[in-house]
Amino acid sequence: MEKPRQGLAGLWNISFGFFGIQIGFALQNANMSRIFQSLGEDIEKLPGLWVAAPLTGLLVQPVIGHMSDRTWLGRLGRRRPYFLAGAILAAIALFVMPESPAVWFAAVMLWILDASLNISMEPFRAFVGDMLRKDQHSAGYAVQTAFIGAGAVVGSLFPALMEAMGVANVAPPGQIPDTVRYAFWFGGVALFLAVLWTVVTTGEYSPEQMAAFEAARTEEAAPAQRALASRGYGASLAWIAGGLIVAFVQMRFALLREILLLGALLAGYGLASMLAIALARRGNTANMLSSIVGDFAGMPALMKRLALVQFFSWSALFIMWINTTPIVTQYHFHSTDPASAAYQDGANWVGELFAIYNGVAAIAALTLLPWLAARIGAARTHIVGLLCGAIGYASVFVLRDPTQLILSEVFIGIFWASVLAMPYAILASSLPQAKLGIYMGLFNIFIVVPQLLVATVMGQVMQAFFPGEPIWTMAFAAATLILAAAAMARVVPLAPASKPAS
Repeated sequence: MEKPRQGLAGLWNISFGFFGIQIGFALQNANMSRIFQSLGEDIEKLPGLWVAAPLTGLLVQPVIGHMSDRTWLGRLGRRRPYFLAGAILAAIALFVMPESPAVWFAAVMLWILDASLNISMEPFRAFVGDMLRKDQHSAGYAVQTAFIGAGAVVGSLFPALMEAMGVANVAPPGQIPDTVRYAFWFGGVALFLAVLWTVVTTGEYSPEQMAAFEAARTEEAAPAQRALASRGYGASLAWIAGGLIVAFVQMRFALLREILLLGALLAGYGLASMLAIALARRGNTANMLSSIVGDFAGMPALMKRLALVQFFSWSALFIMWINTTPIVTQYHFHSTDPASAAYQDGANWVGELFAIYNGVAAIAALTLLPWLAARIGAARTHIVGLLCGAIGYASVFVLRDPTQLILSEVFIGIFWASVLAMPYAILASSLPQAKLGIYMGLFNIFIVVPQLLVATVMGQVMQAFFPGEPIWTMAFAAATLILAAAAMARVVPLAPASKPAS
């Protein structure tokens, strides 16, 4: 039994909520460094403040993926309860964020905002796999990417549009400009309404229907969890030892305190895996911890190779999101003072640049990438996208005319479209439906872990070698994408055959 084929209206409804979610992410990505600096924070401390975003994703996404695989709330369904709950919380956070009285309050609100966005976003990845047959996966993720790009364009441009309408773009020291305040309020409303559209216009397949669709596939749901019972504690102890070593190095060399977070995460996973193994040895394999640890340890080979690609790709993306505002304002608008008109003009230009790369991504997702994937396959298409990203980042490092950065954003937009569509299309076509949510959540660990590394280690590297020179981060970003392209070459032999997006 096969799922019915979705038409354009179905593809639209399934992914339209991502339009609103991405407005929220775009406002966060383009404006949080600006907000922190406007509230008086130094450039060198920005990565540590940004650590909230990836950490919440690391904790939230596997849990939400696991829970959404096992949820069924009648007419509300499996994934849609999480869409709705996350949208409500994110909308509230967007309304409160621009009223932050101090840096610490803005950092707390960033935790809440990013956690809420992740609660909505993670099930959307699995939702495409739930609702579409395999030969429509590329089309489904292409449409989702187009909405991501469109939402990001709207979110990124809104402060500049507010300024064009006469709203004040400069605020006294320690305050956030009205352009940013109104943009966040608009984003809260738009996010909620877009997600509500998907919730209202789509109906999910029941567990019985999903079982019928999967009848031809006999993957057992819990072998990875039961396999925990036969594992020793050696790997767990190694994770704990790694965490202790990181903590020792931080204290011995007086590195940034944020690096302690890496040690805590390593040791924490080691302890969690020991507990999961102990539970499995007692016959308790149905708990959430054993499920997550077992599935993480038992990831398919294709997913492991794609995970390495994601690690390098998202390292580069997070470098861009943290540092583009400081780079453009300092090197292209020649100001490091957030209270100056030049700085705020540069910050608005960053929003416009982000809108450009997202607009390019929306177009590329529906045109260039499906055309290319139909001819050379999704895996090789992603290699092309990664190399485009490397060119884009390298060009930011050398260009000094603000308008020339538009060319950089074109290459970055192609890369962004590819990283949002190709890995998920490859992965969704190779995973068992019963575990789609948890595997998508675990896959996203390799999005957030590199962001944590950037947020903790990059600040230390910049302070040691390039103090006050954030432009060098773009050279790091270009290099990591070359490594990502090399890692993607190892995925090609395992990737499922591609079919043209329709």
